[in-house]
Amino acid sequence: MANNRDDFIRLLWYRLLSVTLVVIFYSLKSKVSGLKCYCVQHCPNNELEGTCTARKGGRCFSAVEEVVNMATGQLEAERTYGCLPPNESGILQCKGNLVPHRIPKSIACCDDKDMCNEALSPVYTVIPTTPGPGEFSSFDDSVHQIALLISVTACFIFLIVFVLIAYIRCKKREERRQTYIASEQCNSFITTGETIKDLIDKSLSSGSGSGLPLLVQRTIAKQIELINSIGKGRYGEVWKAKWRGENVAVKVFFTTEEASWIRETEIYQTVLLRHENILGFVAADIRGTGSWTQLLLITDYHEYGSLHDYLKLHTLEVPDLLRMTSSISSGLSHLHNEVFGKQGKPAIAHRDIKSKNILVKKDGTCAIADFGLAVKYNSEVNEIDIAANKRVGTKRYMAPEVISETINTSHFDSYRMSDMYSFALVLWEISRCCVTNGVVDEYQIPYHDCVSSDPSFEDMRKVVCVENIRPAIPSRWNSCKVLQTISKIMQECWHSNPSVRLTSLRVKKTLLKLNSSQDFKVF
Repeated sequence: MANNRDDFIRLLWYRLLSVTLVVIFYSLKSKVSGLKCYCVQHCPNNELEGTCTARKGGRCFSAVEEVVNMATGQLEAERTYGCLPPNESGILQCKGNLVPHRIPKSIACCDDKDMCNEALSPVYTVIPTTPGPGEFSSFDDSVHQIALLISVTACFIFLIVFVLIAYIRCKKREERRQTYIASEQCNSFITTGETIKDLIDKSLSSGSGSGLPLLVQRTIAKQIELINSIGKGRYGEVWKAKWRGENVAVKVFFTTEEASWIRETEIYQTVLLRHENILGFVAADIRGTGSWTQLLLITDYHEYGSLHDYLKLHTLEVPDLLRMTSSISSGLSHLHNEVFGKQGKPAIAHRDIKSKNILVKKDGTCAIADFGLAVKYNSEVNEIDIAANKRVGTKRYMAPEVISETINTSHFDSYRMSDMYSFALVLWEISRCCVTNGVVDEYQIPYHDCVSSDPSFEDMRKVVCVENIRPAIPSRWNSCKVLQTISKIMQECWHSNPSVRLTSLRVKKTLLKLNSSQDFKVF
């Protein structure tokens, strides 16, 4: 304990000594107090010559001043001495009054000893008061300098503006040239008398496999003439239109459905998507003015319209039934299955299969349409491409796992199996309209006898998930081999367990085999 106390006292002593030495050091460095200086003209009590005492921090000075000669009016140099107050370096303010008509011009200071300024001699050269020939006053110099600066700045700004205007004109000229070249290329691509089929065949032969060139699409869109509206939906309106006298369908999206337009355009332009049982894509474009905008999707036109509308007006024979169901399964299989190769096609799930999204072609086959909700799958990176689209599918056709929100969204097969459930309901719609032994059922939509025309999620969940109800199978189907087989297909496809459902490829092969076993051939 004693040693610790001694160490503490010793440390305290060292610190006090250090502080004392620092104080002494800074005291020695401070300005001398009470410094005696030699003075002339700046002495106390208006004395002409003598000594003065500088305040603490002050210095002694020797200066050269310009004095106005009252007789001649000229400036003359005169040496003065005195005490300079602390913190004053440019103006001579010493004890006593300043002498009138004096202007300090040069000064030297010291504070190393008393009377140190007596030997100081600041250097000063008298400048003539009248400017010599060819010389300008400081005011004239300033005016000329400002004028020169303004002139140089104006020239610089003018040069920048000139270069900018030249660049803009050159850029516009180049844009016009490129537009002209593109227009010539487009005109060379679209020759007189060519149909849309000719253009698509030409595009496919070029090896792109993803549709017409964008410039050709825009050119076609500008030349479209809308004829009459043929349908409306939540996404927008479908019009019958003409291009060079040829019928096309134009889907005009609401501006609020831009995400659907973008997604559908992306899907249609997928490499190798084109298939006889997928609605033929022609072009996509945006057109309008400042007050209105149209999002256009131009496709093949099929005068029979949707399968939903067709079935309400027509009955089917067995060959018609096989032709429709086989073509739909073929298109769905092409969508679902990936094509490998240098220019491969990703696997695609539709997510909104229903009779209103399937069109009937003139030859009685069908084509799948409306890809606004489709998802793509890239097996190389194991990535599912789902567009940011707020739209959901049609509740009536939703699979149980979609309604109950138990679908595995990280597995692409979940989406394909969901499509197969919806496809089973479409099979049921078509089969009801098939005549057997002179008997046919009235066309109805799925679950027409279980829910309202616009069911809620809760309505569909109760029927499909809780009560596990499916559309009724008419007993008359048992008398027809084709309807018996299709009945088994649809029952396996709308099973509540997705893993039990048949794949689109399996259904396609079964229907083709069924067709080959008949006395008639539908293809």
